[in-house]
Amino acid sequence: MGSAFRCMDRLHHLATAVADFVAQREWEPYHHPKDLAVSIAIESSELLERFQWRSPREVERLLQDAEYRRGVEEEMADVLIYLVALANRLKVDLPAAALAKLERNARKYPAEEFRGKAHRDQEKPGG
Repeated sequence: MGSAFRCMDRLHHLATAVADFVAQREWEPYHHPKDLAVSIAIESSELLERFQWRSPREVERLLQDAEYRRGVEEEMADVLIYLVALANRLKVDLPAAALAKLERNARKYPAEEFRGKAHRDQEKPGG
């Protein structure tokens, strides 16, 4: 559990750093929830573009290249930064929300019933 607590501490540190970054530039008036959500979608699309039209094998090979990997990491960071900015703006405890969602998903998709099933069409009846 120690690494989970360190991760939570790092996420709290990140949330503070994002808030400071925004405040230092006086961007709060522009950080409307809709615009932050749109920015998450845009940055997610840029992340997807890194993988578009590539086979899983090609992606695995490309991820061994430092420059390609750095580009993927930067797009992932952009998504996370906007997500944290949105959580800050909406005063959402992101780790608590994610853990609660995982708990709901664990009840909805029990491991005993869903192990090895990757498609929603394999979902249990009434789900």
